[in-house]
Amino acid sequence: MLNNLPRATRYLLIINLVMWLLDESLQRYGVQLTALLGLHYWSSPGIHVWQPLTYMFMHGGFRHLFFNMFALLMFGPVLEREWGERKYLIYYFVCGLGAALVQEVVWSVQLHALLGQYSEVQVAALASQMVTIGASGAVFGILFAFGWLFPDVPMFLFFIPIPIRARTMVIIYALIELAEGFSSIPGDNVAHFAHLGGMLFGWLLLYYWRNGRSLSALFSRFTRKHSSSIDNESKSKFSDYHYQRRVDD
Repeated sequence: MLNNLPRATRYLLIINLVMWLLDESLQRYGVQLTALLGLHYWSSPGIHVWQPLTYMFMHGGFRHLFFNMFALLMFGPVLEREWGERKYLIYYFVCGLGAALVQEVVWSVQLHALLGQYSEVQVAALASQMVTIGASGAVFGILFAFGWLFPDVPMFLFFIPIPIRARTMVIIYALIELAEGFSSIPGDNVAHFAHLGGMLFGWLLLYYWRNGRSLSALFSRFTRKHSSSIDNESKSKFSDYHYQRRVDD
């Protein structure tokens, strides 16, 4: 089955599975890969420069891994065949990195709100324990891209027995994540805003790919026109002088 998948999606699935198996195996010997590869808060002693990338390949159990890889298996090959391997991987990692950035911002807001209730030492101790892992941010970006490119494809959700459009499904998922992100459910350790961050950066990149050339052309025309007007104005000013001397740097 894996051989029938496009190469980038196949390797992403394999790497995620291998990392989960490695993490499960090393935990038996007291080695916690999450402490090294999971995304920590930016001021935490455990932060490392590689974590915004490596956290995407770590998962907190088989259920976490299964649902992320199932979504990647369902939607990833379609996008990779549509875009090609290089563009697909760029999109995947931009969404994952964007999700990490949003999560860091959310952590900062949450910790700042706690400063009035707890001491700086207590807040710093809490910050050092903050870690997030998983490919969910990148996968939610993949889900968003599918709804963007194929908005009218009929989809089925587990709790809705009738088909709905892909775009509607994406909106439903986004609203659920937004509601759960703002709710205070005991025991909920899901990074809902990171999921939304993956969608947000996916939208930004898709928008740039669709409109980037026209925006660049518009900016180029504006700068050429502006530069031309400046040159004409400068020439008219210099023409008032009878003597002009060239100055070399």
